[in-house]
Amino acid sequence: MSQTNSPLPREVADAYVDDLIALDPLTGTYLGVRESSSRLPDLSPKGQEALARLARDTLAKLDEAERRTGADSDIERRCARLLRERLTAELAVHEADEGLRSVGNMGTAAHHIREAFTLTPTRTAEDWTAVAARLRAVPAALAGYRESLTLGLERKLYAGPRPTATFVAQLTEWSDPDGTGRGWFEDFVATGTESLPAELSEALPESLRAELDAAARAATAAVVELRDWMRDVYAPTAEGAPDTVGRERYARWTRYYNGTDLDLDEAYAYGWAEYHRLLAEMTEEAEKILPGADTPWVALAHLDEHGRHIDGVDEIRDWLQGLMDQAIDALDGTHFELAERVRKVESRIAPPGSAAAPYYTAPSEDFSRPGRTWLPTMGQTRFPVYDLVSTWYHEGVPGHHLQLAQWAHVAASLSRYQASVGTVSANVEGWALYAERLMDELGFLTDAEQRLGYLDAQMMRAVRVIVDIGMHVELEIPAHSPFHPGERWTPELAQEFFGAHSSRPADYVESELTRYLSIPGQAIGYKLGERAWLLGREKARERHGDAFDLKSWHMAALSQGSLGLDDLVDELARL
Repeated sequence: MSQTNSPLPREVADAYVDDLIALDPLTGTYLGVRESSSRLPDLSPKGQEALARLARDTLAKLDEAERRTGADSDIERRCARLLRERLTAELAVHEADEGLRSVGNMGTAAHHIREAFTLTPTRTAEDWTAVAARLRAVPAALAGYRESLTLGLERKLYAGPRPTATFVAQLTEWSDPDGTGRGWFEDFVATGTESLPAELSEALPESLRAELDAAARAATAAVVELRDWMRDVYAPTAEGAPDTVGRERYARWTRYYNGTDLDLDEAYAYGWAEYHRLLAEMTEEAEKILPGADTPWVALAHLDEHGRHIDGVDEIRDWLQGLMDQAIDALDGTHFELAERVRKVESRIAPPGSAAAPYYTAPSEDFSRPGRTWLPTMGQTRFPVYDLVSTWYHEGVPGHHLQLAQWAHVAASLSRYQASVGTVSANVEGWALYAERLMDELGFLTDAEQRLGYLDAQMMRAVRVIVDIGMHVELEIPAHSPFHPGERWTPELAQEFFGAHSSRPADYVESELTRYLSIPGQAIGYKLGERAWLLGREKARERHGDAFDLKSWHMAALSQGSLGLDDLVDELARL
């Protein structure tokens, strides 16, 4: 092969995406590939090894591409570094058999399967035919997932009791907890087909409706079977396993979620520094709301009862939509320059059985499915807004939506990989937390309620750094802490500390701690990623001096595609 015919790193990366979609149609669905809509991946150990083999083969091709063609341009260089770092981190996780004990309240294969149905097209009879095929694939997919967990049990690789118990409860929620004869999959089919316009509903033949109903029942039966096995076999076998992962596993996961090998002790100290800074600022803001309040959280509890709120699930969905629409109108042309298709984002209510935290799903590559924010209601019908304003700046605009939709918009000038599956969690979550701070800097948090809610959200992210690192690595609580100084962190102490420094209700706090135990190293990326974004902006400002233009910097920064924290500050400073 001549040098001129050798693939560039971006071509190697995009070929990897094609091969990945063939093995993992869930990834295809997230990207909007319609051909993926009827399939589910092989979640067995064999399927996991096939993904690892693809990663190894791709790294070998990348080696060859860089030997033959180099990576002279910034675009090729960034893509090559990202691809190598991501695949290496993924292989480290695989080779440690982490996929054989993937159990928790979010992020498992079972969660991804369910979420994929909420993203699968359902506008036509052809779409629903694909849904029926995907529903029929659920039993085999969950059986493969169980096969992986079974191998984990054989190798004495256990998930912790708390994530396991929560997962069992979620599987129960997805089946038929109320005895109505309809689980989540039956509800998905019934609700989806009933909401079609009359002309489309009439186009669904009765045979397809019967097929959908039967396939949904089979999918629910597979969920029940998995739930029973988790409860009766997995949980007793794994009883007594630690909920935390220890320093070695934690370091591996922090590389995976953050794109860097962190100095965990420095990051832990930074979390405490942010805690003390934010506590002082929250105390000052709380005095404006409830003078003399013992703590900022007393003032926040006052807002739960007496602050501004929205009544009704439909009403809060519409209010959040309006908040994002207003932000787009105010920011476009002033602090960002948004393409028309990036301006569209939808507010949705999360399906029952989700984790407690709001989340975002990115648009399909062709924008036929828009970006969406999702609010878990947790059974509530009354919603104080002080903690939702900055949260929707985080999830929607200018947070996750502007970044991930902009990546999709400029994917042709980057690579498909950089704009999608090469995502580094700390980059994305760091931008979203930066977006909250940006809206405060720009004066969008117009009253003490909203600003205290924003600071409470920032405090939650600082507390995450403290407790996530602290409990998994079993660090000592410092002498300057107002909470159990000198003791070592445990999940029980972490939950108590989190609850004492958060306005969130007890079920949210419990869900969050289970999340940190289920996906160690991910939650620290919010604050550490924000620190990287702020430092990169400051370095760029110093470089340009009075000529620094924030709007231009924002758009250049959002058009780079994914970067790990190893590279993020340097690349942002170059802009």
